[in-house]
Amino acid sequence: MPGIAPADVREQLLVRRAQLAAVMRPDTGHRFVELLQEVDAALERVDAGSYGVCEVCHDAIEAHRLTCDPLVRVCLGCLSPDQARLLERDLEAAARIQAGLLPARELAHDGWQIAYHYAPLGPVSGDYCDIIRPDQPAGDLHVVFGDVAGKGVSASLLMTHLHAMFRALVALDLPLAELVARANRLFSESTLPHVYATLVVGRLSASGDVELTNLAHCPPLVVAGGSVRSLPPTGYPLGLFPSGTIETRSFQLAQGDQLFLYTDGLSEAENDRGEEYGEQRILRVVENTGSVPPPGTIRACLDDFTTFRNGASSHDDLTLMAVRRAYLA
Repeated sequence: MPGIAPADVREQLLVRRAQLAAVMRPDTGHRFVELLQEVDAALERVDAGSYGVCEVCHDAIEAHRLTCDPLVRVCLGCLSPDQARLLERDLEAAARIQAGLLPARELAHDGWQIAYHYAPLGPVSGDYCDIIRPDQPAGDLHVVFGDVAGKGVSASLLMTHLHAMFRALVALDLPLAELVARANRLFSESTLPHVYATLVVGRLSASGDVELTNLAHCPPLVVAGGSVRSLPPTGYPLGLFPSGTIETRSFQLAQGDQLFLYTDGLSEAENDRGEEYGEQRILRVVENTGSVPPPGTIRACLDDFTTFRNGASSHDDLTLMAVRRAYLA
C-alpha cells in the first residue's frame, strides 16, 4: 500500500461507514446495503494487511486510485473490458469538467495583462491555475497558481476542491494573509494527512501594487527595470499543517514589468541527455523577453523548452503564467 498509511485508510473508511449508517432505514434499497458491505470488506482487508493488493494478480493497486476510491479491489491491468470502458468515460468527463474551470487563456483587467499555458500530462491535471476577477469594479484581481501533490485523477479532484474554495474565500474580501490562512485550514481539515499543495497566491491592484505569498512553490520571477529576480518561498505547503502564520511580500510593478509563474513540469523537465531544464535557464529566457506582452513571454519560453527537450518525453503537467503591468494609453 505505497504512500497510504493503514491508519489513514481506516479513519477514512470508518467515517464513510458512519455516514452510510446514518442514512440507513428499514426500507433502504439494496445498493446501500451492498455499499456498506463493501466498506466492511475494505476494513477487513486493512486489518488483514491485504488492503491495496489486487485480488486478481496480487500486485499493488495504483495508489492514486485508492486515494480516489478506497473500495477499489483490482489494479488497472486486471479491469474487465466493461470496467475499463467505464473508467475511460469517467476520465473524459473529468477532463471536460476541469477544462471548464480554467479562466480565459488571455485576460486584460484594470491595467493588467495575463496569459497562461496549461498542458496536462494525461486527461486531467493536478496543476492549479486561476484568475479571479473582483465582484466590485474597484476590487483587486487575484491570481492563484500551483501544483497539488500527486498525479492523475486524485490530484485533479483536489485541484477542483481548491478552485471552489479560493473562489468562495476571495468573495469575502479578506486580507491576503487571512484568506490564505483560512484556505490552509479548510484544505488541511477536509483532506487526508498526506495531501498538500504548493501555491503562489497574489493580489493585484489597479495601482500596480502586488501582494504575494509563496507556499513552497517554484520561485516566481519578477522582471523589472531591465533585470530579473526570483522570489523565494514565504511559507510551507498549503494543507501540510492546519495552522501557522502566513507571510506575504508586497512590491510594485511599473508599466511593462512582469511577473512569471511556472510549475515544476518546466524546471524539473529533462532533455534526451538527462539534463534538467532548471530555474537559471527559465530566468535567462524570461529576462530576454523584456517587456513583451504576456503571450509573447509564454511563446518564447515554450519555444526554448521544446528546443531543450530535443524530443524527450514529458513526465509531468506543465503550466506557465505571465502577468504584465500594461502600458497605459
